Amino acid sequence: MGEFSVLEPLLDLTVDDIAPSGANLTVYDEEHLATYWRLLDADAEGADWREVARVVLHVDPAREWDRARRAFDSHLARAKWMADYGYRQLLRGGALG
Repeated sequence: MGEFSVLEPLLDLTVDDIAPSGANLTVYDEEHLATYWRLLDADAEGADWREVARVVLHVDPAREWDRARRAFDSHLARAKWMADYGYRQLLRGGALG
């Protein structure tokens, strides 16, 4: 596994416990694009999910294991959806377009 290193976030956004999961782009998705890209980078590096949850999602697995795991899993799944499908909707005008 690669060593995970990340810069301080440009936007310090709070994340929901569970990311959106529908087939349509949401305002939440648009607001959390940087979060999604950081998750994809960390995943590609083989980073430990606990560190990613703590650093990127601001949920400490040592204190809130279940919440951290749910947030990580759902946001990574949404990030992958964005990379595969959601970006098309973004290019067509986004959630409100």
